[in-house]
Amino acid sequence: MGVERDDLAAVIGARIRAGRHALKWTLDEVAAQSGVSRRMIVTVEKGEANPSVATLLLLSDALGIGLPTLVAARDGVPAALTRRGDGAELWSSPSGGSGILLAGTPSPDVLELWQWTLAPGDTHESTPHAAGTREILHVGRGVVNLTAGPDEVNLSPGDTFAFDGDQAHAYANTSNSTAEFTLAVFEPGVGTSSPRPSHQTT
Repeated sequence: MGVERDDLAAVIGARIRAGRHALKWTLDEVAAQSGVSRRMIVTVEKGEANPSVATLLLLSDALGIGLPTLVAARDGVPAALTRRGDGAELWSSPSGGSGILLAGTPSPDVLELWQWTLAPGDTHESTPHAAGTREILHVGRGVVNLTAGPDEVNLSPGDTFAFDGDQAHAYANTSNSTAEFTLAVFEPGVGTSSPRPSHQTT
């Protein structure tokens, strides 16, 4: 079975804290490196929050962990096998939409494979990822409206679109039927570009 969402929050919190301690960073240093508030980091480390995908990316990138390793069912590198239903659900909508990270590779060059479901009216907006990030979206069901920087395109079943993920982008379902798509994300050099302060932890 996959990790339940509440349990996943606790796992993520423990891994964020362990990553911070391994680098000998204070909470303030993580906040400065990631752009995530100190208060949010404390809440995440305690397992008391279900942070957004954007927040998880900022924290995992700053700590050099990589998102797939951060949310993996087991400690260490992401598992090679993910059974049906065992992916990490990192986004959900009140109407039943979901964003599930199925698999990925460890840092520094991180490749992620996602399965997304958008219920009618769902929109997921994403802030720009790290420089050099590329995404490939393939629609399996329904119609997905993709906005990536200046581009806006409606994608039907079987359509594929590749774009730069280091710009603002969004996926939306403006139809009356559920839409599903697979998303591959490549983020190079995770944890290799940030300065690495070395102080005592708090």
